[in-house]
Amino acid sequence: MRIRLRMFASLRESTGWDDQLMDISAQQMTLAELRVLLSERGDHWASALDPTHAVRGAINQRMAQETDFVHDGDEVAFFPPVTGG
Repeated sequence: MRIRLRMFASLRESTGWDDQLMDISAQQMTLAELRVLLSERGDHWASALDPTHAVRGAINQRMAQETDFVHDGDEVAFFPPVTGG
């Protein structure tokens, strides 16, 4: 499947990844599985997407749960939690 992967704020800074198309061999996977797959890319990815860190995800511009499925053509975004002021 092909997805558009977007990283925001500190995740973008630590991974050096902003907005890219990405090909994945699976037909579908959960947001949690995608996070694990991305963390296997190396040091910066592993530390940015570490399961112990608070990271939020969105699929097609809607907040998503770790158990939500990512499908071909989806836009997936990861970002740190944001607080208002």
